[in-house]
Amino acid sequence: MVVAALLGGLGIAGIAATAEAAKTPIPKPTGKEGIHAISLSPRSAKDLTAWTKSRLALEKQRKAHTLVIRPAVAADATKAAPSGATAPLSAPAKTASTRPAVARTTRTAQARPAALKQAAASAGASALVLYDTTGPYGQLGELYAMAVSNLAGHFGTVTAKPVSSYTAGMTEQYTATFYIGSTYYGGSVPDAVPAAFYRDALATGHPVTWIGDNIWNMANSVGITQFEQHYGWDPTNSYFAPNGTVGNINQVAYKGQTLTRSIPAGQDGGVLHPALLTGPGYPQVNQLAQATDANSGTTSPWAIRSGNLTYVGEIPFTYVSESDRVVAFEDLLFDSLAPATAERHRAFVRLEDISAKSDPAQLRAMADYLSSQNIPYGINVIPIYTDPKGVYNNGTPETVTLAQAPQVVAALQYMLAHGAVLMNHGDTHQYSNVNNPYTGVTGDDFEFFKAHVDTSNNVVYDGPPPEDSTAWAQIRITQALAAFTAAGLPRPTLWTTPHYAASAADYRVFGQNYSARLERSLYFAGTLNGGTVDSSRYIGQFFPYAVKDVYGTTVLPENLGNYEPLPYNNHPARLPADLIASAKANLAVRDGVASFFYHPYYAVDPLKQTIDGIRALGYTFVGPTDLGR
Repeated sequence: MVVAALLGGLGIAGIAATAEAAKTPIPKPTGKEGIHAISLSPRSAKDLTAWTKSRLALEKQRKAHTLVIRPAVAADATKAAPSGATAPLSAPAKTASTRPAVARTTRTAQARPAALKQAAASAGASALVLYDTTGPYGQLGELYAMAVSNLAGHFGTVTAKPVSSYTAGMTEQYTATFYIGSTYYGGSVPDAVPAAFYRDALATGHPVTWIGDNIWNMANSVGITQFEQHYGWDPTNSYFAPNGTVGNINQVAYKGQTLTRSIPAGQDGGVLHPALLTGPGYPQVNQLAQATDANSGTTSPWAIRSGNLTYVGEIPFTYVSESDRVVAFEDLLFDSLAPATAERHRAFVRLEDISAKSDPAQLRAMADYLSSQNIPYGINVIPIYTDPKGVYNNGTPETVTLAQAPQVVAALQYMLAHGAVLMNHGDTHQYSNVNNPYTGVTGDDFEFFKAHVDTSNNVVYDGPPPEDSTAWAQIRITQALAAFTAAGLPRPTLWTTPHYAASAADYRVFGQNYSARLERSLYFAGTLNGGTVDSSRYIGQFFPYAVKDVYGTTVLPENLGNYEPLPYNNHPARLPADLIASAKANLAVRDGVASFFYHPYYAVDPLKQTIDGIRALGYTFVGPTDLGR
């Protein structure tokens, strides 16, 4: 939800009462980091709405057997259909061809295609991520591909490229292949998937995960009967709206957990209802997750697997939350890339928005409680506090560095001696002397992104500030690090972006100065294809485990959000029970982390309730430096 960020679930700053060392405490934004309910930017969200309407119209034609699809022009001329040839989607006859032998090969040392290559987060596995780029909404494909690539970056190296550039044999060069079907091919949009990929997906012994659209085109390409005998279901008779409507699927059951699925009316593209086959000659289909329709109570498979093919019935990155069905997808990657992974559930807590104006007594109280529980933790410190308009200082501008707040520094040193790890949370955690979007004060506002609150009380992301550049971001980082040194504190090696929003250039600067970011992030169109970055189109994402993302930076997980006792900007309050419920949902990830943050100006008791509840689920708390292991 970054309201836009295709990620979902990120919240931004809320309004709550805080003392923050002001002489007269007054209500103010608390600096909540976050991604909103829709994980796409506003511009991409509009694309998503139009895309949903368009694809369901094509779906209706496919169901009526009137959808005409022009196949991709094959690189192999001997197997290519004549240029411009058309055929109804259901035209290929069921053949009597025998089930092909599974070709299993080892990874070769040949050169990989020129595409995005992420450094290994853990040596071993390699992933090929293929995505759609054609059609009026082709730009969505790259956003989804970044989301898959980031997750796959937990397991090893990742190569991401348009599916149209696939050439025969590529599936054999990688541990596993992922295809994101985001363009519904048909009508005026020719099928851009090469026939070679359809053939290889069937023949390879390596895992293939197919997400969303066009699986029916594979069946038509390789032969419907052949597909059925190989996988035990018929995609050409499977639909997103089998009864003329996508229904109201609002939850997905996976590994004993009930995950949410909340999509606004008119923007739900549905979940494919696979037509499973039984009887002699058909292999058994493993139903990995079940979707439930709130209106009818009926259930249908959300994800299935047979042979080498895992099929996920929708793209799970739109409109997500901390307890969303995306959790199931995050775990399914282990089956393809690290199936021997043992069950392990760790937790992490960080204390947020600590500055020179924080209350030393409150910091010590937090340290005493966490130390008494033997819980290592992170402390996110803002090195320079500034209130350029005197909002909380009776109209008099005020700037205080850590070096000018010796009692706070002493409290920080006390925390470091009692289990804390120092983390850098921006330079000033605000931008200039303007409301961005609240007050212009440290902790309230964005630092590396512009934003405003609209008339409906929603926070809207406006993009990077005009002076944004690699040099500008580095100046702020250099100033922040100098402020820690001046205060006699160690240099932080971990970074959290204020309000989780920055430009692609900024994220790369952060990666050059710190060993890892611990946060949720925005990923912009143009990043994968090497073109001009489009700051108006992005997807937001958070992770249940450490990843090496498409910016080349290790990102540590924050996937539960934070304690927030009051509603803000159309987001409900988030209480200990909510954080614990999200931690429970994330138990579905076999080696996942339940990571949240807490503002130390709140009382200790809600923190204690949250930690006790997460521990009761079987999680073990670890420090931030352990999260990348």
